[in-house]
Amino acid sequence: MKNKFVLDVDENKGIIFKVCRMYCKGKEDIEDLFQEILLQAWNSYSSFKGESKFSTWLYRIAINTAITRLRKEKRQTKFNEIDSEALQVKSETTFEKDEKIDLIYNAINHLSEIERAITMLYLDEYSYKEISEIVGISESNVGFKLNKIKTKLKNITKSL
Repeated sequence: MKNKFVLDVDENKGIIFKVCRMYCKGKEDIEDLFQEILLQAWNSYSSFKGESKFSTWLYRIAINTAITRLRKEKRQTKFNEIDSEALQVKSETTFEKDEKIDLIYNAINHLSEIERAITMLYLDEYSYKEISEIVGISESNVGFKLNKIKTKLKNITKSL
């Protein structure tokens, strides 16, 4: 079971990096959240039945862990607002700085926690059904929220 878990996580570690980048500020916070997500995934791995794709299951674990951690830190007033610097952390590969990408990440930074999660999943081309399973809302609500998010992002980018 341990070897299967390691292989599954290794194939999908990009998911964890994306979630960490969306919800953390600074390298240390990203590393801490990454470890916390791995721990949560390992603790829950025995309950993974394969009814959904592993990546869908891992997204759910990662997003829920990140949001829970964020809420705890907000309550303790130790967490500062996520800024664009946190969204520009490079994962495993380096890439040239692109102003459009910076603008998009900056706009996404202005979204709520759940809106960021939905946006990230949508950009990764998850279906409405998969997004609803991960986030825990109905498929129709996913569509409704995505329309609101798109409008919100358009307005945010105009003001930036």
